[in-house]
Amino acid sequence: MKLKYDKTIGMINNLAVGRGFFNPFASVSSSDGRVFVLGRRLPRIVVCNYEEDFLGEFSFGEGDGDGQFRLPTSMAFDSDDTLYTTDEGTHRVMMFSTEGDYLGKWGEQGDCDGQLNGPSGIAFDSENNAYVVDQHNHRVQKFTRKGGYILQWGGLGDGEGQFNLPWGVTVDSHDRVYVADWRNDRIQKFSAEGEFLAQFGGSGDGDGQLSRPSSVVVDNEGYIYVADWGNERLQLLGPDGNFLDKQRGQATPSKWTEDFFLSNPDEAEPRGRSNLTPTLPTRLSSSYHVSSQSEPLFWGVSFLDLDHEGRLYATDSRRHRIQVYLKG
Repeated sequence: MKLKYDKTIGMINNLAVGRGFFNPFASVSSSDGRVFVLGRRLPRIVVCNYEEDFLGEFSFGEGDGDGQFRLPTSMAFDSDDTLYTTDEGTHRVMMFSTEGDYLGKWGEQGDCDGQLNGPSGIAFDSENNAYVVDQHNHRVQKFTRKGGYILQWGGLGDGEGQFNLPWGVTVDSHDRVYVADWRNDRIQKFSAEGEFLAQFGGSGDGDGQLSRPSSVVVDNEGYIYVADWGNERLQLLGPDGNFLDKQRGQATPSKWTEDFFLSNPDEAEPRGRSNLTPTLPTRLSSSYHVSSQSEPLFWGVSFLDLDHEGRLYATDSRRHRIQVYLKG
């Protein structure tokens, strides 16, 4: 089983309006095929689709007010297509309609039951319960979708069921919970009640090893996709966690980029002459340095999402785009 590159969506836009992204941190698909992309800097949510039609945007600006963001981090839809966003700067979860209407919020800073300190990943189970990664409290908390506290598990450490700055979370078709345990360089798998079931990964850059995993998703067949942030790559694991494939990124110009260069040939010409995949000196051989100098590669893959067609959207945060992959 392999991952096959499909296409790239997006381009940089630091004007906070119109087509393009600026430091996107997450992208999720609604049931009708729209793609919602969360910008971390100059925070806003851009709406587009797989065909790269620009469908709009919404933002309430930067701040602590209703609908505003400080450090937006992650997103998820419940079964009714209500969009939930986490914000590690305001320590809360906010809710929006797919048309961009602000619907409410829950959460407050703290370490007691139901309080949050730097919430990051969020995911929903089949009963619309929300699992929120409580990053700086090193735990996962389970809530109703209206923010009612249900239970929690975790604590700082590297033992089974413990975490060290966990980041991403997903729920599979059997309501099992997978957590990207960022600083422990592993993925942990739990029951819906927080019972430890398994772990995958381990520190390193070899096949199946991880360095600061930021996101994890599981498809309907049980295949596990991991955003291996520190190694600047994607990894595909089998249902039992065995390594199957890895990808460093193969981005091509998006439709938006091609349109931009058609309208700005003076900028297209020097790009055509540039070496976008240079050979670097050995002192710059780390994954980070290679990705920073090689335009097609991932550089800060922060979030993964599977749409209803089974396409994998990998949010490429430092290159302000999404790379789309297929399993085959």
